[in-house]
Amino acid sequence: MLRRSTLTAFLLAVLGLHAVAPAQPAAWPTKPIRLVIAYPPGGSTDIAGRLLAEALGRRLGQQIVVDNRAGAGGTVGALSVVRAEPDGYTLLLAASPEVSIAPTTMKTMPYDPVKDLQPIALVGQVPFFLVVNPGLPVANLQEFIAYGKAHPNQLNYSSFGNNTSNHLAGELFKSMTGIDAVHVPYKGSGPSIADLIGGQVQYTFDTPPAVLANVKAGKLRALAIATSQRLPGAPAVPTVAEAGLPGFVAGTWFGLLAPAKTPQAIIDRLNAETVSLLASPELSKAFSDRDIVPSGGSSEQFGRFIQSEVGKWKTLAAKVGIVAE
Repeated sequence: MLRRSTLTAFLLAVLGLHAVAPAQPAAWPTKPIRLVIAYPPGGSTDIAGRLLAEALGRRLGQQIVVDNRAGAGGTVGALSVVRAEPDGYTLLLAASPEVSIAPTTMKTMPYDPVKDLQPIALVGQVPFFLVVNPGLPVANLQEFIAYGKAHPNQLNYSSFGNNTSNHLAGELFKSMTGIDAVHVPYKGSGPSIADLIGGQVQYTFDTPPAVLANVKAGKLRALAIATSQRLPGAPAVPTVAEAGLPGFVAGTWFGLLAPAKTPQAIIDRLNAETVSLLASPELSKAFSDRDIVPSGGSSEQFGRFIQSEVGKWKTLAAKVGIVAE
């Protein structure tokens, strides 16, 4: 009886210890991770996402599978991540349209990018160049602004389409400089640049891959780059601030996000690994070779950046009368 009682007491003690012991967090990651990119293969967002996926997968010891889900200005892919389990196995490599611009330009948003997505890290930025037709009698930004003010409604600027990123950049530029120019929307960058070279429009904002070859060939003139630092691929082109218009920043950006309520430990690990990779010579060079400026920073900083971007475009829309579609 004594032996049985002793054994019973021992088993109860063990069970009791197990009952009060804290649950150990499951190891992560233990299987491949899906990285949703809300655009077709081949664009800047896809290129940045695939470079990051390969490097980050090696760091985490698991494959990161890229899932291109294009449609509705990036919101189709973003919505698929919002609806995913918040377990760290579905991530979003987002660009600015589906996170910071869509709340201004879409009448009905299927998700709230601030509440439904959890920021991890700002990955990179692709700045816009302000380029003009070389027939325009201006050599720098200040001359261009002066010319625009002296010729109201005589300048036309092109964009990828209504309510796109460079349309909003053009409206922001007008608001900050006092230029009164006419917006001419196109269906994409290609026809926009073709008509700029042909002289049907006089200026636009567009990315390095779209304009630099034409600038080097003398078909376009670059007046400034709308970022905080010069681009290594075009070191002679000043920033907009250097050229005399501080505070104007325009382009697109890429950031890593997860579904809301993803465990903070996973967010912290992803942030640490991503920021470390962006500072590494290998990924930094891979980005720079493709005219992508690597970023970084904490997840909190990225969250504040998103909120400021959303607020910026909403304020601009109210000021210049951009109507959601």
